[in-house]
Amino acid sequence: MGIKHTLILPTRAAGALLLGVALSASVALAAPPANFTVPVAQAREAGTAAGLALDGTIQPLRQATVSAQVGGNVLALLIKAGDRVKAGQALARVDERDLQAGLQRTEAGVAQAEAELRNARTQTERTRELRSQGFVSQAALDVAETQLKAAQAGMAQAQAGRSQAALARGFSSITAPFDAVVLATHVEAGDLATPGRPIATLYAPGALRAVVQVPASLAAPARAAREVLVVLADGRRIVPAARSVLPSTDPVSQTVEWRLDLPSTLGIGEGAPSPGQSVQVLFTGAAAAPAAASRALTVPASALLRRGELTAVYLVQGQRFVLHAVRTGVDRGAAGVEVLAGLQPSDRFALDAVKAGLTGASPAGQ
Repeated sequence: MGIKHTLILPTRAAGALLLGVALSASVALAAPPANFTVPVAQAREAGTAAGLALDGTIQPLRQATVSAQVGGNVLALLIKAGDRVKAGQALARVDERDLQAGLQRTEAGVAQAEAELRNARTQTERTRELRSQGFVSQAALDVAETQLKAAQAGMAQAQAGRSQAALARGFSSITAPFDAVVLATHVEAGDLATPGRPIATLYAPGALRAVVQVPASLAAPARAAREVLVVLADGRRIVPAARSVLPSTDPVSQTVEWRLDLPSTLGIGEGAPSPGQSVQVLFTGAAAAPAAASRALTVPASALLRRGELTAVYLVQGQRFVLHAVRTGVDRGAAGVEVLAGLQPSDRFALDAVKAGLTGASPAGQ
């Protein structure tokens, strides 16, 4: 007996995609009798909130985008996304033939400057000897010493040019600045690398933080919270090792950014969160703003269908159920789960979301 495919799409296209994924991933349970009924109820007002629940994102504390410092074709890309690299490990190689030619040119300049310096030094010594014997004037000695100083400066200049060329040649091998995980690569072998073009993005594992944008209207309740918890995708609740709040409010979104550093051991090993992953941040013991509290609704946990990133309820529509996405907040245990968006006080929903999704299910009392 299959799953019903009647649903109400949320306003966002992403929500529609998640609904389709959830439906395709649902597993049919043992089939109940045909045309059975499922109890329904209406959402209850949550009253004064016991806390705040906001969506956040995992970010690395240390992240770097490694870029090319010289131009040339990328001969080899030595890493791929997900690889672990050590500090100094080569990530990519750029064609160095032009750089090698430049280094050889500067080495020839150094050889020429050495020859000119030897000649100037010999000429100065001879002029000094002749001056001591009175065969040349002081002016001739001054000219010889000036030429010697010029040759010494030329030698220093040639050596500096050789060092610069050698340094530029070293940039043809792009290396990791620290022990890291490759988050993304931005070139392929054969691409043209130009100075400043990104090659790969790296992040240091084991140093992660949750970033949450707190609405300015809820900034005071969030600061007054007794405890702040980060809820991972697998349900684990993590106490941040440290937290910081940016001193300014974003003028466009009117939010304040909170940065919650996660314990260093959390980002290592199997099941560790990854950058970009969605999390929920709970501010327990924080009172919600009056306007938000008046709109807060709660539903039993059994009424919620969770499939990956999708959270939805089955709403009553005539003699059938339709799937409708919602955004949840704080889980209050026996009091129900707070619904922040997607549900109206007049909406009726199935108390058992799993049974309501089976073919033949209809609302009780119809």
